[in-house]
Amino acid sequence: MREDEIVKASGAEVLKSCGESNDYTISTDTRTIKKQDIYLPLKGANFDGENFIADALNKGASGYFTTGDKIFNNASIVLKVDNTLKTYLKLANFYRNKINPVVIAITGSSGKTTTKEMVYSVVKEKYNTIKTFSNHNNEIGFCQTVFEMTHETDVLIVEMGMRGLGEIELISKYAEPDYAVITNAGSAHIGRLGSLENIARAKCEVAQYLNKNGTFIALNQERIKNAVNFDGEKIYYSLDSVEVLERKPAYSRFIYKDKEYVLNTEGDYNIENSLSAIELGYKLNMSYEEIKRGLASYRPIEKRWEVQEISGYKVINDSYNANPESMKAAVKTFIELYKNPVVVLGDMGELGEKELEFHREVGEYLVNQNYKNVKFITIGNLAAEIGTVLGRAGYQVKSFRENSEASCYILDNLDVGNTIFLKASRSMKFEEIIEGLKRGKL
Repeated sequence: MREDEIVKASGAEVLKSCGESNDYTISTDTRTIKKQDIYLPLKGANFDGENFIADALNKGASGYFTTGDKIFNNASIVLKVDNTLKTYLKLANFYRNKINPVVIAITGSSGKTTTKEMVYSVVKEKYNTIKTFSNHNNEIGFCQTVFEMTHETDVLIVEMGMRGLGEIELISKYAEPDYAVITNAGSAHIGRLGSLENIARAKCEVAQYLNKNGTFIALNQERIKNAVNFDGEKIYYSLDSVEVLERKPAYSRFIYKDKEYVLNTEGDYNIENSLSAIELGYKLNMSYEEIKRGLASYRPIEKRWEVQEISGYKVINDSYNANPESMKAAVKTFIELYKNPVVVLGDMGELGEKELEFHREVGEYLVNQNYKNVKFITIGNLAAEIGTVLGRAGYQVKSFRENSEASCYILDNLDVGNTIFLKASRSMKFEEIIEGLKRGKL
């Protein structure tokens, strides 16, 4: 953006001006600063980017934003604002409208990153597409994603996460989406929001600034239908509209609305995630062949059903995140598809006052599935509640406090040829189990 565009978009007070019509890039990281960058110092609870303005200039930045009045001599441009994060959002919104892509916003309690990757796999078959990197789904990640666009970008896919009410609405305000997707409204973050109805309200904030001529696409859940406030087109999808033709490890084949598709991953919940990608493909005037080809090109990303061979065991790592709904669905899929199954479950985080109840509920669900041929291992004080329920019902269960204890138990007691499934919240650091298995017996 030119200096005059940056000043207009940010509403900044100009303390020093270059007066030239050069194009500048906004940078928030002094580690990657380049010439023609304007440094925007962000602030957090434990850091203040304004302490690094001199460093940014010494590395070649042309100018900087500040909330103070200090002017460095080696800066060509100095702009004063009240709040640098809000400025970042304003600049991202300006650039979003300057490039003017089709904007797709994706959120949900679980499956949003997987869905984003599936949507990307489909849409890129026809359009030049930019997506949120990994799970960088907060305000800063949104801005970073926007500034990845070039003048050739046709579609921008923005993943939106949240920890409380108002956060998705804020990102939506500056993203101005044309299409909004909600994968589901489940119990993730219920500890912060208090009820499933509040979670649905928070997710439906994605529609607050949805283009009135756009489309709202969501899982067919009553709590979402009751919470959404959007007068435009709405599409609701569910597995009830799907005929599954074939289920195998790393493979699903199904019919949706009279057309056949293939996913190179397992699980009915992944089929469900893919339905919004299919719907979006048609809304973007893509052909059936383009959508089918794009969906087939999707591959799971790190820690999402990641299959490895370790010390003679097949290990499936799905420990990127966990809530009661995703844990039940993932375990069910694993046990149905793999021989000699060993299920390793860890604590699920951010479930609030009912966290013990939610963990027991997972145990009760597994008991009702009658998985008597399965060995279960739990790790952590909360996951131990799952183990207690399973143990009372006569299941094979071992419970541990530490990851290292679990990996030692597996190596000492389980035959090679077992398939081991890992599911927990990220905070459990289940990669430590994998490292323990790789080291082998000492």
